[in-house]
Amino acid sequence: MHRHSVAELALTFGTPGNPSVVVVHDSFGRLPYLESYAQALANRNFYVVVPDLFNGLATIEAEGADELRGDIDIGFALATLEDAVELGRGHGFDGAPDASIRAHSTKVGVLGFEVGGWLALRLAQAGSVDAVVAYAAGLHDDEPGIVPCPVLVNFCDTGEWGAGFEADSFVSRLKEMGTPVNRHAYTGTTSFFANATLLDRLDKNAAALAFARSTYFLQEQLEG
Repeated sequence: MHRHSVAELALTFGTPGNPSVVVVHDSFGRLPYLESYAQALANRNFYVVVPDLFNGLATIEAEGADELRGDIDIGFALATLEDAVELGRGHGFDGAPDASIRAHSTKVGVLGFEVGGWLALRLAQAGSVDAVVAYAAGLHDDEPGIVPCPVLVNFCDTGEWGAGFEADSFVSRLKEMGTPVNRHAYTGTTSFFANATLLDRLDKNAAALAFARSTYFLQEQLEG
């Protein structure tokens, strides 16, 4: 199967030269709300890369999302995200940042929703990013390894990454490893509370607060 380059499939937003953020979609795929989310980040002086891990497939049905998540090739997904990080670091150019950009930042953060948050954390373990934000995601006890950059987690209220043992254990492990971690939880929310295409799952107030916190965190970690 031909593997398209990230440059072919990724959406990009913002001004080359700004710090970069790779945004990773959830199990429903790269739905339209992500363009608005990425543009909102770009408006706050980030260069944003939004890759597609599902080769153009997306759904608004829970059953379809379960199928897409079940079909993820982890190695392929992480390699795609590594390419997206390099695209961000090069501000849309393969390799080093383009020489025509006189003032540029090569710092890159990664922000992921649900399964995208899990993949963002897995990617961060490789040491290739400067900050990571995960929505409704974490690493289980059988996924050991240091996360060598600051982490912000936006936990939901119900589900696997709500206010339960798994979430507590993950945050505790990060702290024990010396990883700077910011933890927030949003009352009454489910795993897809920030997916604005899924109106029945969206919590507008929680999503707006999580966006504000995530943006501030990324500015703090990537600027300067």
